Amino acid sequence: MKRLLLIEDDEIVANNYRNKFAVEGFQVEIAPDGETGLELVKTFAPDVIILDLMLPGISGVDVLKHIRAQETSNKLPVVVLTNTYLSQMVQDAWRAGASKCLSKANCRPKHVIEVVLGLFSNEVKDQPASAVPSAATAAETDERFQSELRQQFVQALPAALVLLRTHLQALVKSDDPAWRATRLHELYRKIHALAGNAGLAGMQQIAQMAAALEALIKELYDKPQNINASTLRTVASVIDFLGALFDRAAQDGTEEVPTANVLVVDDEAVSCRAINHALEKASLKSVNAEDPQSALDLLGTNQFDLIILDVEMPNMTGFELCTRIRTFPNYAKTPVIFVTKLTDFESRANSIVSGGNDLIAKPFLSIELAAKALLYVLRSRPSLAKK
Repeated sequence: MKRLLLIEDDEIVANNYRNKFAVEGFQVEIAPDGETGLELVKTFAPDVIILDLMLPGISGVDVLKHIRAQETSNKLPVVVLTNTYLSQMVQDAWRAGASKCLSKANCRPKHVIEVVLGLFSNEVKDQPASAVPSAATAAETDERFQSELRQQFVQALPAALVLLRTHLQALVKSDDPAWRATRLHELYRKIHALAGNAGLAGMQQIAQMAAALEALIKELYDKPQNINASTLRTVASVIDFLGALFDRAAQDGTEEVPTANVLVVDDEAVSCRAINHALEKASLKSVNAEDPQSALDLLGTNQFDLIILDVEMPNMTGFELCTRIRTFPNYAKTPVIFVTKLTDFESRANSIVSGGNDLIAKPFLSIELAAKALLYVLRSRPSLAKK
């Protein structure tokens, strides 16, 4: 019997994976933090490890470094579960020696199990046919497991939403840096668990939105100087939108995150690259236009799900361009976000009058724009447009 060590601080995620891997014939031990995990590497002697990177105390990356530093475990397979929005941490995990890196938000238990079993593919092939479940039986078991998880998740959604709003209100009301740090950490832990549980339950839209919010809150916790009216509004907007996604999940289960195309209109090449990088974090495809006329030409021959505009551009301002865009029948309600250096009251008012939906100041946080872009793409879908 193969031994699997699961280093995961979320009890629900850990227990569900333990049950799932037990069915596959693994002996499973759970470590709720990095220190416990490192002790079990010595005493339990696992054949494979599943490691969450976001752990209390020692980070998952540091745990991985410790594992690779020991001669007895330097070749031990380690499958990392993480938030893909935390790209630097994912890169650090690869450099530290991760065997595989999987996204919690995008990866269902079935895929995780397939990856782990793939590490022992030769041994699986050597098993007698009676010991390997048929494809039909495996699919039926997985569907039943997923259905039970969705039911549990939906039942817990209202209480989870109340907790998120409570922590956010406490954060907004506080001016004390130490107290804010505490509130942010508590909010982060709740969102971290929510993103993992939603991914486990196969609720992709909730998982992706929560993962983006998790990364934004971690950024604010690590760099409190970025806490301002804009970032707090974005956090509040995402939490409110999660409520709409919760309502949808309770009604009809889950949907995959839709593909979307974004038009970026900015005459500054550096700014365009920064915006494109932010959109890539949210898995959104983008097309660039370096001036308003080029943008109008693209809008006439393509369909975009989101438009991001600079304001100060040659021949036509972003506000004037937005007014023109709203005359296109198929772009009357397409979300428009201004990303600009102009943040005075008049500019904000003009962004609304011209038909814009939101405004982010330059320089911007990449993860804030990613979260906001994903929010507007999902919100603009017909089933959620009125939420």
